Amino acid sequence: MKVISFNANGIRASARNGFYEWLEVQGADFVCIQETKAQVEQLVPEEVFYPQAYFCDYFDAQKKGYSGVAIYARTKPLNIVKGFGYDYCDTEGRYIQFDYPKLSVVSLYLPSGTSGDGRQEVKYEFLEHFAKHLMKLKNEGRQLIICGDYNIAHKQIDLKNWRSNQKNSGFLPKERAWMDELFGTMGLLMPFGCTIRKKSNIPGGLIEVVLGKKMWAGELIIR
Repeated sequence: MKVISFNANGIRASARNGFYEWLEVQGADFVCIQETKAQVEQLVPEEVFYPQAYFCDYFDAQKKGYSGVAIYARTKPLNIVKGFGYDYCDTEGRYIQFDYPKLSVVSLYLPSGTSGDGRQEVKYEFLEHFAKHLMKLKNEGRQLIICGDYNIAHKQIDLKNWRSNQKNSGFLPKERAWMDELFGTMGLLMPFGCTIRKKSNIPGGLIEVVLGKKMWAGELIIR
């Protein structure tokens, strides 16, 4: 299985810059997109934004030109979930989930807190609600692939200037502690943290992580 996660920073701009031509030759089973920044009715022509090789669905923010997530899948899901019952997630188009018999694939776009203290509190609330939702899925026995833009650097190695960013949103102690829990007690695995351009035996199979040729996205290959 090959999974691509891609922060588009505007899916229409990415289309103009060659994203879909690049995607055609990737052979991905799932493509998880964040920051589509478009309403569904703006995604024309359809043959561009709904590639024929995939079943595609989008979850837009109510605010135009803002946020938004999508998933493209080779196989049509049995069920699609948009949002998880938290207002800032559901109105800002930050979570979409494709369900299969045992597997759920998620495209997630966590909010940034850089605009001020109020928005940082929203981010903390989002993390709390998402953690509860995640544990609910795990307790149901579902296997999970969660792709996304977390807007958090977890470890010092993840940030070039980590010393000067310790008081900035995205590298705050509380955010990093949440990531510790995510990859600790909540039981998720971060493949990019341990396998860049190499193979590694980990629980669940052999995983290889590489980078797109034009740095479009991260690719997760599960064999």
